[in-house]
Amino acid sequence: MTSAEEEKELTLIDHLIELRDRILKCIIAVIVIFLMLFYFANDIYTYVVSPLIDALPEGTSMIAIDPTSPFFAPFKLTFYVAFLIAAPYVLYQIWSFIAPGLYKNEKSVAIPLFISSVLLFYGGVAFARFVLFRFVFAFFISVAPEGITVAPDINSVLSFSLTIFLAFGFAFEVPIAVFILIWVGIAEPDSLAEKRPYVIVGCFVLGMLLTPADPFTQTMLAIPMWILFEAGIVAGRMIKKKQAREEQAEE
Repeated sequence: MTSAEEEKELTLIDHLIELRDRILKCIIAVIVIFLMLFYFANDIYTYVVSPLIDALPEGTSMIAIDPTSPFFAPFKLTFYVAFLIAAPYVLYQIWSFIAPGLYKNEKSVAIPLFISSVLLFYGGVAFARFVLFRFVFAFFISVAPEGITVAPDINSVLSFSLTIFLAFGFAFEVPIAVFILIWVGIAEPDSLAEKRPYVIVGCFVLGMLLTPADPFTQTMLAIPMWILFEAGIVAGRMIKKKQAREEQAEE
């Protein structure tokens, strides 16, 4: 084996070791936050589903069909909350790993993208919790047939809530995806704007796939996705103008 091959192999091993260390740091961060929150697991669960509890008819409550649900439902939710809180640190570790391989101009764009992606994901989760849940639970309970007592199972409510949180969190990343497409030259802002009617239809289709099968929730997801798509085009036009100015300055 030549010295060049040995150096290449050594570099690869160094990168793998660094990757392993950063993954361990991320896991440790999530576990530490989870342990800090575990004592408040029941309070966290109650807070997340409080819009449903408030919407239930007087004299009714949520139920636990599975005997283990009162423990595992808050446990599971607390783990997801811990990961959500640790997300900025996890992304920082990812950024620290890939940053040395980026050019200066790429770093100037990548840093805001990382920050924006975290904030947008948090924004999607917050929108679901503070806006959507206030309407969707009240709507579902109001349309229950006469004579039917609404008593949701805590596991079913948790699965529904997590699905909505993830759907809205990832849906709010639409402007990041649009911006990256424009930034790397795969698409142009004007061409994307011309496809607006297809994008609107696509937003409603995604809303149907990512949320429970009711038109209300689908619409509440599709409309923000469309608005965020337009925001991505605006940001893309701004980066295109910046790139054009830099090219002119170099010439």
